[in-house]
Amino acid sequence: MTSTAGGAGQLLAISDLHIGYAENRELVEKMRPDTDDDWLLVAGDVAESVSRIRWALETLAGRFRKVIWVPGNHELWTHPSDTVTLRGVARYEYLVEMCRELGVTTPEDPYPVWEGPGGPVAVAPLFLLYDYSFLPDGCATKDEGLAYAYSTGIVCNDEHLLHPDPYPTREEWCRARVAETERRLAEIPEDLPTVLVNHYPLDRHPTEVLWYPEFAMWCGTRLTADWHHRFRVATMVYGHLHIPRTTWHDGVRFEEVSVGYPREWRKREEPPGRLRRILPVEDATP
Repeated sequence: MTSTAGGAGQLLAISDLHIGYAENRELVEKMRPDTDDDWLLVAGDVAESVSRIRWALETLAGRFRKVIWVPGNHELWTHPSDTVTLRGVARYEYLVEMCRELGVTTPEDPYPVWEGPGGPVAVAPLFLLYDYSFLPDGCATKDEGLAYAYSTGIVCNDEHLLHPDPYPTREEWCRARVAETERRLAEIPEDLPTVLVNHYPLDRHPTEVLWYPEFAMWCGTRLTADWHHRFRVATMVYGHLHIPRTTWHDGVRFEEVSVGYPREWRKREEPPGRLRRILPVEDATP
């Protein structure tokens, strides 16, 4: 782990920027820290193309004291419009090297320690994927779940664009990521609480409000259901669902921090693109 003093700053978070939309790109252009010591957590789905991902992270890294990124499923897509045609692990590793060039912290780097207000806490960016274990009611296997999803017409584009190479399946890649991440988290000193940042929630409960429950299959893994206790989590930060809100599970705060698509955020009363403050805690009441 590395330690970087936070001074009087804030630990802020955002996800699902989707800057392929001009309106969302404008939101990123306006994002600024409140102090010179602010950190920003970016919980995935910046864009589908490497050039756009680079622009957004480079822009934010030039403004915030530290930017910490985790990949969403959209960054991992091998999209026909992207000039970078790498697949699976090779694409992820390419993005990690790009982030290091920009000074952005990734899941492959030592976990930084936030020592500002509300700290110290270890901030752990995670890359875990999903393994189809959030099955629809009445389904006992992945095949049954996928058959049901296809029958409803609610199927994630990952099935066509997110390749697990060299792993034979996405769930095998997920299990490998979970095992390695579990090992690293266990090495964090036991007296240090954590902020875990992942594109997907660590527990299934945030998916219970989905309009299309079958989409939960592409939203995480049951393998991490107890991590919020095992690893002394102060706050679990995630995105992906496009339902920004705070929930509490077993007394632990879960923060969904996504922007989402313009058609979604235009319907909300709150102005889009607001950076969510993780530390110091705004309201610690469950």
